[in-house]
Amino acid sequence: MNRKFPPVLDACCGGRTMWFDRSDDRALFIDIRNEIVEFSEVSGNTPLAIHPDQVCDFTDMPFPDETFSLVVFDPPHVKRDEPKGDVTKQYGCLKGDWQEMLRKGFSECFRVLKPNRVLIFKWSSIQFPLKDILKLTNEKPLFGHPSGKKMNTHWVCFLKTKQNFSLGFRDY
Repeated sequence: MNRKFPPVLDACCGGRTMWFDRSDDRALFIDIRNEIVEFSEVSGNTPLAIHPDQVCDFTDMPFPDETFSLVVFDPPHVKRDEPKGDVTKQYGCLKGDWQEMLRKGFSECFRVLKPNRVLIFKWSSIQFPLKDILKLTNEKPLFGHPSGKKMNTHWVCFLKTKQNFSLGFRDY
């Protein structure tokens, strides 16, 4: 049976906090977690529901190759053995061989992305610089932009191209 997928995949959706419409039916929301996150009393934040459409790990996604037209990849960005503070409770944390985890995540995201389509990568460089994280993929980013009060959050755009793909431009 062929399953029909929406055009967009959010590969680690968490609480879908960056989405204008957290129920957008154009996207499939996946995450390894399915829980309600309680924050510290100091933060005053209300509990956050992390309820993906499908529970799965971004390092081993159960989707066919070249399924999605757009993939959003916003993985955890803090290394810690367990989520302790509000940030790691909300976004999760990198554990163990986190470089290999992110390498596999990039690989899987590009595997399920259709050719000539876009991957949007979001990274907070509070603990690890973006330049070190981009070394974990062989794909070349198109452009990006830092944002936030301290310019620590980076949005990076990739275009997946096939090997030997040519747009018809001459090599100079």
